[in-house]
Amino acid sequence: MGKSGRGLAVFARLRTAAAFLVLATVATGLSGCRDVFAPPPCMPPAYTVTPSEAKPGEQVTVSAQDTNCDARYGQNAQVQVTVRDAFGSLMLEELAPMSDDGAFTFVFTVPPGAAPGKAAVGAHPYNLDWCDDTGVNNRASAGTGTLVLVSCAERLVPLLILAGTGA
Repeated sequence: MGKSGRGLAVFARLRTAAAFLVLATVATGLSGCRDVFAPPPCMPPAYTVTPSEAKPGEQVTVSAQDTNCDARYGQNAQVQVTVRDAFGSLMLEELAPMSDDGAFTFVFTVPPGAAPGKAAVGAHPYNLDWCDDTGVNNRASAGTGTLVLVSCAERLVPLLILAGTGA
């Protein structure tokens, strides 16, 4: 075999090794916890709090538009809205209707005697596995048991509670 024949043989072995490496990488990825062929994770839609500051007795609206992914929260889906005061004490915890794709509008009145300061408003799908970090849409098959928030950071939107009584 001439020098060019040996060069072709080495090239063929390198090409085979590279193909093996690519296949091994793909196989490792497929055996991971996320299906690489599944749709991307579908997180709950971002929500807004309007107005961003209010006095006790004034109304505040928490709302979200539908997601732009296949959320499938279900026909009777609900959103759980919580408000914690500046000290972290729970001031409000309510359920409200939510669309299959996550849209909702919830209006509440800032409780009388609410401590002035920066409150935190949370809103997330109620009793569903909304923390989709697997890429698999598991909302439609959520069981009847109560689910516990474990690994996702809950999004909180600030609400500045002003001193004094509202109108």
